Amino acid sequence: MENQSAVSEFVLVGFPGLPLKLYNLVSMIAFFIFNISLYANGIVIVVNTKNVHLHKPMYVIIANLALSDLLMDIITLPKILAKYWFGDNSISFNLCFFQMFFVHNLSALDSFIIMLMAIDRYVAICKPLRYFSIISNGLMANICCVFWFTAAIIGMYVTIISAKLPYCGPNRIKNYYCSLTPVVVLACADSAPTRKIGFVTAMIAHLLPLSFIIFSYVRIIKAIRSTSGSETWQKAFYTCTTHLFVIVMYYVPRLMVYIYNQVQLIPNADLNVLLICLYTFVPHFASPIVYCLRTEEIKQTLLKAFKKKKINS
Repeated sequence: MENQSAVSEFVLVGFPGLPLKLYNLVSMIAFFIFNISLYANGIVIVVNTKNVHLHKPMYVIIANLALSDLLMDIITLPKILAKYWFGDNSISFNLCFFQMFFVHNLSALDSFIIMLMAIDRYVAICKPLRYFSIISNGLMANICCVFWFTAAIIGMYVTIISAKLPYCGPNRIKNYYCSLTPVVVLACADSAPTRKIGFVTAMIAHLLPLSFIIFSYVRIIKAIRSTSGSETWQKAFYTCTTHLFVIVMYYVPRLMVYIYNQVQLIPNADLNVLLICLYTFVPHFASPIVYCLRTEEIKQTLLKAFKKKKINS
C-alpha cells in the first residue's frame, strides 16, 4: 500500500453539513445507541451461553447475530464518539482498511443470519410437527460457522480491491466509518470498476438472503391468516411484524444507499450518511430486544437471575 499511496491517514467527516451546535446531540445519540447495543447484545450472549435450557436452534442463531452486531458497534461507534468528544476524526491508512474489512464482513454476516432466522421461523410455523427433525442445534451452529467464514471472505475481497487503488490526494471520507464507496472515490485513479464490483458483491450478499426472507415471511403470513382464529397464531403474527421492522430497517435504507452510489439519485451527502447510520446502528440495538429480550423464556431467565442476585446480596 505504501508504495502506491501518499495518503497516511483519512479524516472521517460524518455529516458534512452538520452545524457545530448539533455536535453534542449527535454524540449523545451515538453514546446512547452504543450503550444500549453493548448491554442488550452482551446480555443476550451471556444469557444464551450460561443457560442450558436456552440451547435451542433459535437462540443459537440469535447469539450469533448479537455477537456480530456487538463487534460492529465496537469497531465503529467509539471512533464516532472520539470525533465529537475529543475532536479526533482521523484514522490511519491501514486502520481504515482494517475497519473496512470488519464493516463489510459483519454486514454480510448479519444478512446471512437474518435469513437463517427467517427460515427457522418458517419451519417452526409452517411445519411445526417436523421442526425438530429438520432443525437442530448442531445444524444451526454449523451453518453459522459457514456464514462467518463466507462473510470473512467477502470482507477480505472488498478490502483488497479497495486497498489496491492508489490514494495520493483527498482524504476526507464522507461517512462515520470506512467502507468501500466513500473510500475508493478518493483514489487518484478510476474507481468506477471497483465500485461496480463492490456493488455486485453487495447485491449478491444482501439480495439473495432477502429473497429467502421474503419467501419465508410470505409463507408464514399465509399460514397465520389461514388460522387467524387462534390466539397462538395471532401472537405469532405480532412476533413476525416486529421481526419485519428490523428487517425493513436493515435492508431498505441499505438498498437506497447502494442505488444512490451507482446512479447518484440523492444529491444530499448528509441524507446519504443518515441512511447509512439507520441501517448500520438502529437494527443493532433493536434486534436483541425484538428477537430475544421480549421472549418469555429470556424474561423468566433474567428475572430468576435478578432475584437470585438480590437474595445473595
